[in-house]
Amino acid sequence: MRSIWNGAISFGLVSIPIKLVNATENHSVSFRQFHKDDGGRIRYRKVCEIDQQEVSAADIGKGYEEADGTIIPITDEDLASLPLPTAKTIEIVAFVPSSSIDPLQMDTAYYISANGVPAAKPYTLLREALKRSNKVAIAKFALRGRERLGMLRVVDDVIAMHGLLWPDEIRQPEGVAPETDVTVRDAELDLADALMNTLGEVEISSLHDDYREAVEEMIAAKAEGQPVPEREPSGGGGQVIDLMAALENSVRAAKDARGDGAEAADAEVTHLKDRKPAEKSTAKKTAQKRTAESKTADGKAGESGSAGKKTPAKKTAAKKTTKTAAKKTTAKKTTARKSAPSKRSSA
Repeated sequence: MRSIWNGAISFGLVSIPIKLVNATENHSVSFRQFHKDDGGRIRYRKVCEIDQQEVSAADIGKGYEEADGTIIPITDEDLASLPLPTAKTIEIVAFVPSSSIDPLQMDTAYYISANGVPAAKPYTLLREALKRSNKVAIAKFALRGRERLGMLRVVDDVIAMHGLLWPDEIRQPEGVAPETDVTVRDAELDLADALMNTLGEVEISSLHDDYREAVEEMIAAKAEGQPVPEREPSGGGGQVIDLMAALENSVRAAKDARGDGAEAADAEVTHLKDRKPAEKSTAKKTAQKRTAESKTADGKAGESGSAGKKTPAKKTAAKKTTKTAAKKTTAKKTTARKSAPSKRSSA
């Protein structure tokens, strides 16, 4: 790998000659602008505003523009003459826990390579000291015309350096959070936890750029005059109406993707009803109960009234039955008296 900066690491009184190498590379597909009528490339030329003439790189200088538009020329010699101790040195100023570094400060990453055989021993000493301390080194260095902050840490057997933004370059998140107060229920948090546990961990190396692959396939198809291959669009993008349903569906989908569909029910959480609907439901039940009690009371009162009316009828029927029985008894006695003389006469 080609180095982009040569210098030394200053570690107390120890100086380690090093080379700086880019640790990352951009794989995104780049496009060119062209003239639709004839396919000619569209290029940008640097033109002077005064004489409207194109200017070559050798004739272009740099400067600082003041508020009134005046340009103050600044040359490379002016910048080189500045008393900048980090111009060719990565100066370590402190060792801190990695957790004290805000990820928002992380910038471009570099690999630090030992420059020459004599640098191998102090390089290894710094690497092993970082490993044993479980800390990272904070350093200052100059690159591309300005001084920067850096964080040195160990990656495998190499010292890597991440450029850090200065603290005043981090914006405060004012006006970013939701303006309205939102209450999150425990059931929703439980489902969110279930989704997080279901998704689990992932090997970062297994992830890849699907969009770049689709663009490359499209370019290859167009170059060969073939139809552009179609891909199914990924889900998402719609407005979430029912958060609980969306979380439950996400848990099921994640488990199905991992082949754990049979265990999807374990992640389901019983819905908790809101308080207001519960109050309405209770009021309805209370009203229904009161109505039922009222009907029951009315029914008993009606039965009691009917029983009162039916009692005289029963007494009347009893009286009639008694009178009938008395008549029958009298009839039997009369018959017996009439039959008695006939028996005597036959004797």
